[in-house]
Amino acid sequence: MKRSIKAVLTLMIIFVHLMFHASARAECEDSIPDLFKRLSPSIVHVSAMRFDPFKLTGRFDYPIGTGFIISADGLIVTSSHLVLGASAIMVTYGADYTSEAVLTGADPITDIALLRLPHPPEGLSVATLGDSDRLEVGEEVITIGNPLGFEKTLAHGIVSGTNRILPVSPMSLMLPLIQTDAAINPGNSGGPLINRCGEVVGITTSLLVNVEKISFAVPINIAGKILPELIESGRVMRPWLGIRGRVIFEEEFKEIFNINVVDGFLVETIDPGSPAEEAGLRGGELPVMIAGEDFLLGGDIIFSVNGHSVDEDEGFERLLSSLALKIGDKVRLGLYRHGTRSEIELTAVERPLLSQDLPSSNESVLFPAGKRRVPHDFRHAW
Repeated sequence: MKRSIKAVLTLMIIFVHLMFHASARAECEDSIPDLFKRLSPSIVHVSAMRFDPFKLTGRFDYPIGTGFIISADGLIVTSSHLVLGASAIMVTYGADYTSEAVLTGADPITDIALLRLPHPPEGLSVATLGDSDRLEVGEEVITIGNPLGFEKTLAHGIVSGTNRILPVSPMSLMLPLIQTDAAINPGNSGGPLINRCGEVVGITTSLLVNVEKISFAVPINIAGKILPELIESGRVMRPWLGIRGRVIFEEEFKEIFNINVVDGFLVETIDPGSPAEEAGLRGGELPVMIAGEDFLLGGDIIFSVNGHSVDEDEGFERLLSSLALKIGDKVRLGLYRHGTRSEIELTAVERPLLSQDLPSSNESVLFPAGKRRVPHDFRHAW
């Protein structure tokens, strides 16, 4: 407990310093070579080993990536998909220090993990954290990482966009990412996205395969909100109902199928063991493709949550988020099933680790949210 309190206090000091530093920024006149010399000592090479006992061949996976040191007592930030489920994690710091690292906590939703060096060397270089909320499109940024195993490689670019929403699945949290054209390749995952003041403003996480100069980073301010919880609990505790699906609109379905529905959230699947399954919600059974989009029809339609209507602008996920649900809260859902409206009550429980959260040696293909599917693979940078 004492170590946990000490670690939380360490992070509090880090982020108080971050906010002070951001409000009193220097002139940021260092050249990029000078920035590299100053910052690269705080960046580490991360390698892991995962073993899959259910495979007959190819049972071992050896992902490599990047991390950066955030405290002198050996706390390292990296990507969750790099280290979650690993049997062993090794960190290389500088030219001659390699040590096994302990996974302090991981959050696959934000793709952030926290490692600790059990016996950190003296004089660790610590990265300075910035304020990602102040990032502007067009601002210069650099990344330093280990792409394809080439250690301490620098890439230079700009912020191409902010608040990019690229959910892993329809029911993932709406995570606003930083888009950059700085080159990010396999091996960069978990490394820092750095502004011209030498402050870490993001954590590199994903890239679009077969597309040039479109990569993504998790804003550092998101990390600042969850790192204390990762230290204290090893995970981020979120309320969970276990419902997956998509928003539909009555007029669209009337024109196509000549059937009566309501505007709302079409339940396509229900997670096993979830509050939704226990409450008797029904998922879909009939797969249909409409204008290139896949639907699983036949499930319940949720048209309200705690009396608030589900509409196109807010959607189901954002509506739940705006209600600030906590574990143990009661949730009233307005349901439409076979022409009949009813209301059902669920109790939100802690979201467990789901199968899709676990990394795989086969890279997950993700698609940005939107009406049309993007014809390119969106993958973690490992």
